[in-house]
Amino acid sequence: MRVIEVRDRYGIESLAVVERPDPLPGPGQISVAFRAFSLNYRDLLVVRGVGRWKPSLPRILVSDGVGVVAAVGRGVSRVKIGDRVAPIFYPNWLEGRVCSEKLTSPLGGAAADGVLAEKAVFDERSVVAVPEHLSDEEAATLPCAGVTAWNAVVTASRIAPGDTVVVLGTGGVSIFALQFARLLGAFVIVTSSSDEKLARAMQLGANAGINYKTTPAWPDAVRELSDGLGADHVIDTVGGLREAIAAIRVGGSIAFVGLLAGMSAEVDLVALMGKSARLQAIDVGSRAMFAAMNRAIGCHRMRPIVDRVFGFSDAANALRYLSEARHFGKVCLTLKP
Repeated sequence: MRVIEVRDRYGIESLAVVERPDPLPGPGQISVAFRAFSLNYRDLLVVRGVGRWKPSLPRILVSDGVGVVAAVGRGVSRVKIGDRVAPIFYPNWLEGRVCSEKLTSPLGGAAADGVLAEKAVFDERSVVAVPEHLSDEEAATLPCAGVTAWNAVVTASRIAPGDTVVVLGTGGVSIFALQFARLLGAFVIVTSSSDEKLARAMQLGANAGINYKTTPAWPDAVRELSDGLGADHVIDTVGGLREAIAAIRVGGSIAFVGLLAGMSAEVDLVALMGKSARLQAIDVGSRAMFAAMNRAIGCHRMRPIVDRVFGFSDAANALRYLSEARHFGKVCLTLKP
């Protein structure tokens, strides 16, 4: 079978399509024949060998994919051959609160191979069925970006109808956060440097948009849109914690999700204390969250936003496109039979 891996050095240019033996499932395991994949900013960190995401080489990339169960090992009962499933990002985080043991061996990172292959083997416990109404590419966007946004919006922030929510940016997690917050009846404000992307966000249900290039003091604009109080919640996919703190109301919350602005941030602790604010880091989520999210997506017939689809062998160009940050929603790869 074909796999795509980072070979003997780091960087997008080092990606190679190579042949590996077809994996065979053991007891309690299943083999998944993949159909589609989606990319995350994390994949750029892995392929470039950055920080805690630096893998040993060679490494199969990508955490997010969807496929059909092609074979099952002895004792498998949760799924059957032909089921369409997606592996979960953290294979050991099935349910409950996060702990160190549950965050081991995330797919496609420093510790374990990912899913960018024609087939891969997983423990039957670490996959979920995906909503039937979604295309393969749409379903492939769910394991990391979808679950992260669900965790941030529903599990951690507990957003309620009428809450004011600020979503930073229009990438994969951000668009999911917009969609989930609107499902919950929140008033959603989206920030972007592109008026065109803001217009698209409004078409998806955003109540207001702020261009942070033309309005650098965007937290002031948030207060104007929230009767001078500030937002109840900020979903920070960028790492702009100083601005996020300035934008929230007293008693508000920040879900810290992303690192697009860099690996460190200056935080005004006096301002944070003065807001009596809650700051929580979000690192994807559990299988139980994934399943709950899928039920909501199926009930509301919600569709993830796919910006562009590349062929399997064109993964390098897909990653280059992702790195340019011109996308709106998710960048995907397809591997059709």
